[in-house]
Amino acid sequence: MLERADLNKLKWRCRRGLLENDLFIERFFRRHEETLTASQAEGLQRLTALADNDLLDLLLARREPEGDLDRPEVRQVLAQLRATPNPAERH
Repeated sequence: MLERADLNKLKWRCRRGLLENDLFIERFFRRHEETLTASQAEGLQRLTALADNDLLDLLLARREPEGDLDRPEVRQVLAQLRATPNPAERH
């Protein structure tokens, strides 16, 4: 699991210019920040290095990771980001 300082840095780097992306990422952290592994952090960093519209296309499953992005840790985090919110999380 990540140290609190590393988690805070990751959360700061994940801030996006597109509100839709921020909503996916905020929900991800609400669900997983207490159990986030270094592998998941790496996957998330790779995803958030993308341009906002490219990231949104992946989050909305308009496309799948390709090339250097097609890695197990990226696919794992992407699946977690795409997961449907629980009814309690929608309010």
